[in-house]
Amino acid sequence: MPERLTEMLMDTWTPLIILWITVLPSIYMSPMNQSQVLPSGSSTGLKKLTEEQRVLNRSKRGWVWNQMFVLEEFSGPEPILVGRLHTDLDPGSSKIKYILSGDGAGTIFVINDKTGDIHAMKRLDREEKAEYTLTAQAVDRDTNKPLEPPSEFIIKVQDINDNAPEFVDGPYHATVPEMSVVGTFVTKVTATDADDPVYGNSAKLVYSILEGQPYFSIEPHTAIIKTALPNMDREAKEEYFVVIQAKDMGGHMGGLSGTTTVTITLTDVNDNPPKFAQSLYHFSVMEDVALGEPIGRVKANDLDIGENAKSSYDIIEGDGMDIFEITTDAQTQDGIIRVRKPLDFETKKSYTLKVEAANVHIDPRFISGGPFKDTATVKIVVEDADEPPVFSSPTYLLEVHENAAINSVIGQVTAHDPDVSSSPIRFSIDRHTDLERQFNINAEDGKITLATPLDRETNTWHNITIVATETRNHSQVSRVPVAIKVLDVNDNAPEFASEHEAFLCENGKPGQVIQIVSAVDKDDPKNGHYFLYSLLPEMVNNPNFTIKKNEDNTLSILAKHSGFSRQKQEVYLLPIIISDSGNPPMSSTSTLTIRVCGCSSDGIVQSCNVEAYVLPIGLSMGALIAILACIILLLVIVVLFVTLRRHKNEPLIIKDDEDVRENIIRYDDEGGGEEDTEAFDIATLQNPDGINGFLPRKDIKPDLQFMPRQGLAPVPNGVDVDEFINVRLHEADNDPTAPPYDSIQIYGYEGRGSAAGSLSSLESSASDSDQNFDYLSEWGPRFKRLGELYSVGESDKET
Repeated sequence: MPERLTEMLMDTWTPLIILWITVLPSIYMSPMNQSQVLPSGSSTGLKKLTEEQRVLNRSKRGWVWNQMFVLEEFSGPEPILVGRLHTDLDPGSSKIKYILSGDGAGTIFVINDKTGDIHAMKRLDREEKAEYTLTAQAVDRDTNKPLEPPSEFIIKVQDINDNAPEFVDGPYHATVPEMSVVGTFVTKVTATDADDPVYGNSAKLVYSILEGQPYFSIEPHTAIIKTALPNMDREAKEEYFVVIQAKDMGGHMGGLSGTTTVTITLTDVNDNPPKFAQSLYHFSVMEDVALGEPIGRVKANDLDIGENAKSSYDIIEGDGMDIFEITTDAQTQDGIIRVRKPLDFETKKSYTLKVEAANVHIDPRFISGGPFKDTATVKIVVEDADEPPVFSSPTYLLEVHENAAINSVIGQVTAHDPDVSSSPIRFSIDRHTDLERQFNINAEDGKITLATPLDRETNTWHNITIVATETRNHSQVSRVPVAIKVLDVNDNAPEFASEHEAFLCENGKPGQVIQIVSAVDKDDPKNGHYFLYSLLPEMVNNPNFTIKKNEDNTLSILAKHSGFSRQKQEVYLLPIIISDSGNPPMSSTSTLTIRVCGCSSDGIVQSCNVEAYVLPIGLSMGALIAILACIILLLVIVVLFVTLRRHKNEPLIIKDDEDVRENIIRYDDEGGGEEDTEAFDIATLQNPDGINGFLPRKDIKPDLQFMPRQGLAPVPNGVDVDEFINVRLHEADNDPTAPPYDSIQIYGYEGRGSAAGSLSSLESSASDSDQNFDYLSEWGPRFKRLGELYSVGESDKET
C-alpha cells in the first residue's frame, strides 16, 4: 500500500515539479531592485551627471528572491532544488560567497556558496513542520566582509494528501426514542485530517454511511446522523449498528478515507398498554383469614420497560368492593388482593370483582392509540372454617350490692357458635383474673354467681375474664372481659378521722373551743356524708364540757367553765356518739381525751402533767434515754465476757457420761457365752452420738475429709453380736476423724498373774504362723470357742 501510494504521488506531481523548477526561478529570482537606468539615447544627460550626484545616489539592496516552497514527502535520486539566491552585486566573477543560516541550515537545507542554489537534502513532512525560517547573507569571498546586510526568508513545505481522516472519539454510542419521525437528530460524529486544510482538497472531508441503511442517514458535510425510517419499534428491534465513512479530497476518487462505528439504541416510550395474562382469575380463602392478608395476585403484562411499564390496580366493580382491596407490588408490578373486612362463610360464600390495570405514566403522543388500561374478572370463594364462639357483647358491665347473698346471681353472659354445625358452648372463669375465687359461673347458661362476700370498701371493682369453649373442639376458645362494680350499702359506722387528744389550759375561759374534731365514714352515699354528734345520755349534763355541730360537718368541743387544775384532775374523757344519715343509720362512740396543761398568757401550751413530774428531779427525757442506753451496753459486755470464758474452759473432746468408749460395763454374772444375747442390752454398746453422724470435735480435724456415714437404726436385742462388732470395727478403721489421732496404745501384757501370759505379738519373736492355739481348748468351754476362731483365722491365711 505505501509503495502504490508513492507511485501515485510521483505520477501526479512529477510534471508539476518540473514546471515549477523551470518557471519559478526565472520569475521569482529576477532582480527586484534594478540600478537606476536611464533611458537609452540620452548620452547628453549622462555626461551631465556630476561626481557629486554619483556620491549622493543610495546603493539599493541587490538580493533577488521570493518566498520558496518545497514539496513534502518528495524523494528522488538527487537533492531537490528549492530555489536560488542572487544579488546584483555579483558580476559573475565568483568573488561573492553565499552563506545560509537558520532552521535546518546545513542539515536539511544546503546552499551552493557560489551560485546561491538551495537544495533540500531530506524528505520533509508538513505535519511535523510546515515552514522553516532561514537567514541569507552575501560576503566577499576573500575578506569575508558582508556585501549586503543579512536578510530572512521562509521556505514553506507544500502539502500533499498523505494522511487519511481519523475519528478520534470513536466508536460512538447514541440513543433515540422509538417511534421517532423521519429526520430526528440522533448524534454527530467528527473526523480530523492532518493535511493542510488551506492548500488543496487534502483535508476536505465528505461523510457517508456504509452500514445502517435504510434506518439512518448522515449529512455529508456536517456528519449529523438522523433517523431515516418512521415508527421504529423498540419492542421489535432495540439496537442498531451503523458504520460511518469520512473521505478527503472532497470525496473524489483517489482520496483517503477512515471509518468508525455508531451503536444506536432505541429508548422506550409508553406506546403499549398493559394486558392481563388471563381474563378470569379464581381464588379461595378461609373465612377466618386475618385482615390485611393477601389472598391472591393478578398480573398485567406491559411490553414497555421502566417507568412506562408501571401500572396501578383498582377494583372498579363487584359485590366485594368494601370487603377486598388491591395494591401494586412495586418490585413485580403484580396486583395483590387483600382482605379489608372479616369474612363470614355463613353470610356470603363467594364474591365477584372486576379489576382494572392502567399505566401510571401516559405519553400524550400515543394516547390516540387507545386506552392504556385493561380489565379482568376475579372470583373469590369463601371456605368454611371452624370459628371460635362469639359473645353477644364485646364487654360486660355488672353491678352488685356489697351485701349480696352468697350464690346469688349477679349477671349473665351469652355466646354462640357461628358455624353451621353450632357446637354447644361451655363457660368458665379465667382464674388468673379471679385469684380469690370470689365468683362462679354456670358452665351451661353463663350465669355468674357470688362465691364469697364482697366489701366495697376493700375493692370497688372486680375485673374477670369469661372463657367460652366449644364442646366439640376445645381449641376454639373466646374470651370476654367482665367488669363487676360493687355498689355501696350503709354497713360502716362513722368514726373520728384520727385519734384526737385535746389540751385544755388551766387559765382557759368558759366557752373556749378546746378542739375541733371531724369524722369519716368508709361508706360512699350518693348525697355525701352528713354526721350527727351527741354525748352519751348519762353525760348530757356534763358540768365541764359541751359540744357544738359546725356547718362543715365537724364538731367543736367547748369548756363550760374556767379554773381547771392539773393537781385536781389532769385528764378528762369525753365519749361522743357519731351517727350517719344512712338507711339504716349507723353510729359509733369515740372517746376524746382532754389533758389539762399549763399555758402562757397567750394560751400557748407549755407543760402538761407528764413532764411536770419529771422536771423536779432535774432530768430531761434525753438524759433518761442516755442513761438507759449505757445500762444496756454494760449488760451486753458482761454477757459476752461470761460466754467467752465458758467456751475457753470446754475440752477439745466432748465428755459424755454415756459415751461407752470411756466407761467400763461390769457384769456380775457370766452369762451363757457369746451365743447368749439375752443376758445384756446390746444397745449399751452403741454410741448415741455416732448414730446421727460423726463424733463432735473441738480441735482441728484431719486434712482428709471423711464423708459422714449414715446413722444406723437402733439394733434390737437378739442380733448377731459378731456381725455388729465387725461393722463398727470397719467404720472405725476407715474413719480418719475418729480418735486416736496421733497416738498408739501398746499392750505388752495382759496383767499380772495371768496364766496365759502375754497375748501381744509386738514383743514376740515368733510369727503368727508359728503359734498354736489348741491349748485354749483345755481352759474350758468359754475359751474353746476362742481357739476355734484363731485356728480358723490361721487356716484362712495359709489358704
